[in-house]
Amino acid sequence: MQAMLFPVVLTARMVIIVVIGVFLASFVDGIAGGGGIISVPTYFLAGLPAHLALGTNKLSSGLGTAVSTARFIKNGFVNWKLGIPSIILALIGAHLGTRLQLAIDERYLKWLLLAVLPVVAFIVLRQKKLPEEAGDIDPARQTAIVLISSFIVGAYDGFYGPGTGTFLILIFCNLAKMDLRTASGNVKLVNLSSNIGAVVTSLMNGKVFIVLGLIGAVSSIAGHYIGSGLAIKDGSKIVRPVIVIVLLLLAVKVISELIGG
Repeated sequence: MQAMLFPVVLTARMVIIVVIGVFLASFVDGIAGGGGIISVPTYFLAGLPAHLALGTNKLSSGLGTAVSTARFIKNGFVNWKLGIPSIILALIGAHLGTRLQLAIDERYLKWLLLAVLPVVAFIVLRQKKLPEEAGDIDPARQTAIVLISSFIVGAYDGFYGPGTGTFLILIFCNLAKMDLRTASGNVKLVNLSSNIGAVVTSLMNGKVFIVLGLIGAVSSIAGHYIGSGLAIKDGSKIVRPVIVIVLLLLAVKVISELIGG
């Protein structure tokens, strides 16, 4: 493992910011994904440089995602036939995405994301609710959609991250015709896998503040446990409005970063 390039000293201010910010982020993420919109800026606010913030965020969010994933598995809301290969592809995609993130300016991806957001928002807003029941689709086509999106969005998660879970829920529900709860469970599998791929790559490059990441993980676990419980219980009644909020926050974040950058 390479030596950490950015010497950072843990302070009480850092801990307070991370505990509060990461809890809020993981609560949102447990419901509808997209918690990185809050958690990544939280680590920036705590004083971490960009690559270190992204790597540390993957450590805390990954441990939290493991908890919400376990809740969906326990309640039987995972399609393992689609889930197992999507795990592998998400791991590979996240590893490649993280390596790319360490090599180039992420500004290019933000412009692409800004172009995609209005389309995604239109799709969400035109639906009265996300599907509670699975739709009719050819199994081979469904498998192709899930696996391809797991790789591509997994790579995005490794490269940048915010909005990953939200994008996957929309793809799995609208294109792969999965019911909301099963889609959410499979999204958690993919998201957990991409987190693992990204954090391992970041650790290998010395871009994780391990102590702060583990502190954040405690808040992340609590937020994911509460948020995933609400998603399982209330389905689209709570997931859809949270997705809309996540998309709005993501648009504001990307625009502000592009203007500021």
